[in-house]
Amino acid sequence: MTIALIVINTFVYLFLQPKSGIDFSGNSLKQESLFHYGAIPYELTNPGQHCDLRAGGCGDNVSDGGIPTLLTIFTSMFTHAGLLHLGGNMLFLWIFGNNVEDSMGPVRFVIFYLLGGIAALALQTLISPSSTTPTLGASGAIAAVLGGYILIYPRARVLTLLFLFIFFTFIEIPAFFFLFIWFAQQALFGAIDLTNPTGGGGGVAYFAHVGGFAFGLLAIKLFATRRSAAYGQPKYPVY
Repeated sequence: MTIALIVINTFVYLFLQPKSGIDFSGNSLKQESLFHYGAIPYELTNPGQHCDLRAGGCGDNVSDGGIPTLLTIFTSMFTHAGLLHLGGNMLFLWIFGNNVEDSMGPVRFVIFYLLGGIAALALQTLISPSSTTPTLGASGAIAAVLGGYILIYPRARVLTLLFLFIFFTFIEIPAFFFLFIWFAQQALFGAIDLTNPTGGGGGVAYFAHVGGFAFGLLAIKLFATRRSAAYGQPKYPVY
C-alpha cells in the first residue's frame, strides 16, 4: 500500500489537478483549483461558507467547486502544490512507510495513514480556525508515519547525505535522532509563525505536521502488531 499511495498521489498531481503545464515550482497549476481540492480551515469551522480565489473571498454565495467541504478533508491529502512538494512527500513516504506498513499490514496501514491526515488537519484548523489558505499535501499523513516509525524502530539508522560546503558525505544517523530533530523543527517554525502576524512560514502548515506526528506517536501501538525483519538496517538516503 505504500507504493499504491505513492502512485495515487503522483497520478492525481499529473493527471487530475488542472494545470496548463508542469514545472517544479507548481506555478503552472490553476491556483483556483486548490481552493476546491484543498481543505480550508475557515470552511470547516463555518459550515455553509465557501472560499474561492476567483471570487476574491468567502461567503455563502461562493461556489464550492462541486466538492463538499467534508470531502476536502480527504482530497486535500492527495493534492500537491508542485513537483517539489510532491517529490519531497513521496520520498519520505517511500523511506519510512514500508517498515511501518510491515508492522501492521496493508489494511491497518491505510486506516492509520488516513486518520493521521485527519489528525494533522484537525490541529492546523484548531490553531488557525479562520484561515482561508487551502491546506493540501500528504505531509500530515506522512508525519503520522514518521511518528509511528520513531517508536517501533528507534534504533534503525537513516543513511543521510550531509553537505559540507562544496563537499558531501553519507553518514548513518539513528532514526530516533533524525526524526526528533525533524519534529522539533516543525514545532519551532510553527511557534515562530504564531508570533509573526505577517506569517513567514512560506506556506507550510507546520502544525499539521505536528498533529500528524503526535497522532503517530499515540496510535502506533494500537495498529502495529509486528516489526519488519529489516529492523535496525540502514535506510535510503534522505538528504
